[in-house]
Amino acid sequence: MKLYRSSGGALVEQAGSWYRLAESDWAALTTRDDLRAHLESQLGHASPTSAPDKHAVLAPIAAQEVWAAGVTYFRSRTARMEESQTAGGGSFYDRVYEAERPELFFKNSPHRVAASETAVRIRKDSKWNVPEPELALLITPSGKLIGYSIGNDMSSRDIEGENPLYLPQAKVYDRSCSLGPGILVSDGPLPADSRIRMDILRNGELSFSGETTLDQMKRTPATLIEYLYRETSFPHGCFLLTGTGIIPPDAFTLQPGDVIRIAIDEIGTLQNFVE
Repeated sequence: MKLYRSSGGALVEQAGSWYRLAESDWAALTTRDDLRAHLESQLGHASPTSAPDKHAVLAPIAAQEVWAAGVTYFRSRTARMEESQTAGGGSFYDRVYEAERPELFFKNSPHRVAASETAVRIRKDSKWNVPEPELALLITPSGKLIGYSIGNDMSSRDIEGENPLYLPQAKVYDRSCSLGPGILVSDGPLPADSRIRMDILRNGELSFSGETTLDQMKRTPATLIEYLYRETSFPHGCFLLTGTGIIPPDAFTLQPGDVIRIAIDEIGTLQNFVE
């Protein structure tokens, strides 16, 4: 079962059929611990409808904060070590990868998040920018995992590599994150062999392509959620990006007009263009 936010209200896709829910409070809907059971109970009263135009689908976020976990894949650990060598960071990303405590950081507030089929941005004061395709967890205020989405954690690698203390500037700016297209509603784990794939198109041609699977992620969603919620409250719930295992080569940087497609088995495809 998948849940989508549109300009006309909440939509549910179930076994290829589409339904429009009577309730319109997206914030209340996406903070329910019993979201799946609630949606199943509502389908009998929902109005059948057609699939929405993909440009009419909004980002599946209301008032939630977006947080992110870093260095959860070995590929990410290696890339971070390489980009930060000149700043003396050749080993501490390795220590983070091996440590019990994960790296967790604030990513974005809702007004900075882009929907699928809309623009993401690269910083004007950066020369090395990449997208980072990630599984996104939807977590309720109580800390319960109720669904999955796709996230794009836009990153300025030269800024972060210059000094790790510049991480917020490398990661947090307007439209530096996209989420969508919808939410796979499930409180159970995704199959370990679920694939994450990213394609980047430039002038209509494939410029980069990469793929990984969820079983390459060192830390489990449960572990990441437990650490995130230890001493921090989320009255509106939270989206948590779980890290990336796909990073373009060092010679690659995004350019305006590039198209970024991120697909995750079971969830769908998040597509954005670079502004």
